[in-house]
Parts: sequence; structure tokens; C-alpha cells
Amino acid sequence: MTKTLYERLGGREGISRIVDDTVDAHMNNPAVNARFLPFKEQPEKLAVIKQHTIEFFSAGSGGPPIYNGKDMVTAHKGMNISPAEYMHTIDDIFAALDKNSIDENTKKDVLSILWSLKGMIVSQ
Repeated sequence: MTKTLYERLGGREGISRIVDDTVDAHMNNPAVNARFLPFKEQPEKLAVIKQHTIEFFSAGSGGPPIYNGKDMVTAHKGMNISPAEYMHTIDDIFAALDKNSIDENTKKDVLSILWSLKGMIVSQ
């Protein structure tokens, strides 16, 4: 029997590390960091965003179906995220996947999910 994407990402612990590494990458990426740096001064809000991201990817990858955040359109409404910014965030996610030694097939599955979310996030 094959492992779920959730299991291949390392379960909650692995996804938590990937989310932490991704947020760190976003903070250091000049193409998107203006959206993330303000959260350094709001650690409680950043913790909530990270928690929702962990829950979202856990639920969407075959883990526990607990997600307490907003739907993607509502969460990104008014942000007017450009296609280029979205691609930069995907690059950061893939750097985090590499840092956590995620295999190529798993990365392809993650890319498929990220691509399916694009229309719900870009230009909202």
C-alpha cells in the first residue's frame, strides 16, 4: 500500500518544518518579503497563519481533516497577489521541500496542489 502525501511529507511534524522553512524563505525573498516582514512584529498573527497553513496542507494531503482557517479566496481577497509573486512563493516552498529532503514524486504532487490553488489566490 502506498503512503499518503501527508505521510510522505513527514506527517504533522514534517509539514510544520516545511511551513517554518517556507515562511523563513518568504521573509528573505525580496520578491515577496514585503507581504511577510510585517508579521515579524506580530508574532501571534504569524503563529496563526502558520497554524492554518499546517492544518490546510495536513488536511489536503491525507492527514487529519481539521482546518480552521478561511477558504483560499476569502483568505487572499484584497491582496492582489500577482502571478509572479505566486511563482516566487512556489519557488520558496520547493526550496523548503529540498531542505527537508522530500523526494521528486512527492514534490510533483505538491506542485499539482499548488497549481490547483493558483486561481483561488492570484489577483483576488
